[in-house]
Amino acid sequence: MQTRKQLITPAPATIPDQTKLARHTGAPEHGPGILFFSGGSALRDVARAITHYTHNTVHLITPFDSGGSSATIREAFNIPALGDIRSRLMALADQSVPDNQAIFDLFSHRLHAKASPELLSEELASLADGTHALFRPLPAARREAICRQLRQFAELMPSGFDLHGASVGNLVLAAAFLANRERFTPAIDFFSRLLNVLGTVLPVVDCNGHLAVRLADGKVLVGQHRFTGKEFPPIRSAIQDIWLTPSLQSASRITTPICDTSAAHIRRADLICYPMGSFYSSIIATLLPHGTGTAIAANPCPKVFVPNTGADPELFGHDLPAQVERLLRTLRSDSPETIADSDVLNIILLDKENGRYKGTLNRDALAARGISVLELPLVNDDSEPYMDGDRLSATLISLCD
Repeated sequence: MQTRKQLITPAPATIPDQTKLARHTGAPEHGPGILFFSGGSALRDVARAITHYTHNTVHLITPFDSGGSSATIREAFNIPALGDIRSRLMALADQSVPDNQAIFDLFSHRLHAKASPELLSEELASLADGTHALFRPLPAARREAICRQLRQFAELMPSGFDLHGASVGNLVLAAAFLANRERFTPAIDFFSRLLNVLGTVLPVVDCNGHLAVRLADGKVLVGQHRFTGKEFPPIRSAIQDIWLTPSLQSASRITTPICDTSAAHIRRADLICYPMGSFYSSIIATLLPHGTGTAIAANPCPKVFVPNTGADPELFGHDLPAQVERLLRTLRSDSPETIADSDVLNIILLDKENGRYKGTLNRDALAARGISVLELPLVNDDSEPYMDGDRLSATLISLCD
């Protein structure tokens, strides 16, 4: 790796940096480019809050989810998961646009989980023709743009498609994806224009793969839904390895390169963040594509790890030091001999007073590896045990050069 200047971690007393916050609040369109590796809902509040300071965040999302509404669509059309991408786009929607709340309500709506197939088909029809009650607040142009996608989905939907619990937002994004020859960019662009999204959301890879893990007891679980603790009982043996597979029927490993567009965003980011969230399925999963660690190491910007302050079922058998080592091992996997720890991680953000962490970090040992531990009040009474989105956003903005 290239020689780079030593990053100096600010003193806790200087964060949040009120001067930086005031400057970026006044011109968020010129704000710093903070890049997040994540998926799921854990970063939703941060995504909303950070738009007050910058409209230039980049969110690289995992497309490997195999549970919920995404699973039904994936199985029917053999496409990557779209739900986490849709969720992040909605979190970044311009909150100052009056109609966006109505679109948010529409895209958050799920068809009834226990209704008869006939009633579900009727509701989809009312959505597709714009007569559903959720369309009433929308102006005609936006209504028709959404209805067009829902009609497209209804036409493409295979016979017997299970609409129980279907997310309207996922149906719309799936239709846009399928109508554009299964390309993410035009589908995401449609969503972004519709909601005036204040940031960039991308899949980390354009790959229809799945996640597999090996547990300490030797068991191999194929499919994200089998180890997140949501649809199956929580795991009771620690995850020791994670990789990509071609399908839910195969545990064989596949290697896929990171998208060129995603790699370019990584190389020019002003700060890279590995945030809280499901540690393996949301964070580590986005770092698996080949070339990710190399792109991160090539950028001399600050790299920040924000461990979970609450419980994460995927971290059974992992204390905080183990999480750091697992993260570093993944980040350096492209070239362990040439990528140093400090090339891919510089700061670990903790709230020791309010966070619920297992284990203690050896600060001196980490400092010798070029990694600083920064303790700040990131959890408040309303957010406990989780981090407050406003506080973490202000902290990340303050850490940008």
